[in-house]
Amino acid sequence: MKYRITFQPADESTELTAGQNGGSRDGLPESILQTANDLGVSIDHACGGVGACSTCHVIVTSGFNSLNEASEKEEDMLDSAPGLTLQSRLACQAVPSGESDVVVEIPGWNRNLMSESHE
Repeated sequence: MKYRITFQPADESTELTAGQNGGSRDGLPESILQTANDLGVSIDHACGGVGACSTCHVIVTSGFNSLNEASEKEEDMLDSAPGLTLQSRLACQAVPSGESDVVVEIPGWNRNLMSESHE
């Protein structure tokens, strides 16, 4: 299933086929973070993409319902993210299914809120 992912404000986008995207090793396979890295779009990820901080917090302005469901661990980490919205996700944990195009807003700020007790 083909879909387009667009990163704002960089206005960088690419067309992908769900289930066939290799590339970088940061975040879950085919995550928003992995796609951004492969495209050369910078999203900070202090914990290396393992879901143990909130620095890769993004806001999914379109296509939110086509993402995998957030885990309890991800929701706990998002609680410490500045500027939290109902469309907030950690880029390292959010994986588009390909059911619709996705638009991702990368906030202009971040802060390192790493949790040493990630498991």
